[in-house]
Amino acid sequence: MTTRQRPERAPNHPATLPVRLSLRRPKGEQLQEILLDLVETLNPGARLPSERDLAARYGVARMTVRQELDRLALAGRVVRRRGHGTLAAEPKLVQSSPLSSFSHEMRSRGLIPGAQLLSMGLLPAASAMADRFGLGAGVPIVHVVRVRTANGVPLAVERTNLPAGRFPDLETTDLSGGASLYQLLEQRYGVRPATALQRVSAILPDRLDAGLLGIDPAMPCFSIERTTRDDDAAVFEFARSVYRGDRYDVVMRIERQVGR
Repeated sequence: MTTRQRPERAPNHPATLPVRLSLRRPKGEQLQEILLDLVETLNPGARLPSERDLAARYGVARMTVRQELDRLALAGRVVRRRGHGTLAAEPKLVQSSPLSSFSHEMRSRGLIPGAQLLSMGLLPAASAMADRFGLGAGVPIVHVVRVRTANGVPLAVERTNLPAGRFPDLETTDLSGGASLYQLLEQRYGVRPATALQRVSAILPDRLDAGLLGIDPAMPCFSIERTTRDDDAAVFEFARSVYRGDRYDVVMRIERQVGR
């Protein structure tokens, strides 16, 4: 007989929540800040107060509470489960460096990286793709499609393109499981990433990617395009990936240049 695990109850909510809302600011805005502060103190899986309790405590409509909880769910901070209420979500993974491999990033966080290899083979490069590598249209490109996972949970659909002439027989290599493409390229071909140009956009996934990631097509995602160069400034990789917005964050460090 299997026992269903009950969500963890959060400790003494009333003592950790403000008593009332200010009359000087919009109630919904204040309620979201209160809920965000509360989520920061909870363990993943801990239950938040019910919509009814929050509405009664702060004198707002249940619809207002529901809207703010839905916003937190959309941002990946909480999980809404029928019959269980609203639960604190697992913390998001943060991309620290575009030149770190997915496998290295996950292992550095104590997670087990994985990959489901959907397809891998040679394709003739369209003119736009060939231009990225400084090659002629029609030259063979190694095209790899993988679903990347952490502890078995799908996080990203990754589509990678590499010039086949530079990486002979790469298309015959098994890149499933926790195999690192960057590690393979360095060990077998002596090529390692030196710089990368990365473009990050907010998108809604198409139905194919949503199904592969196990999410609703209405869940916002990150589209990340990366062009990677080696030590000689030659482009050797172009990748397009779709990352789950509820499980992944991209953080950028910005510094002011002297004299500007």
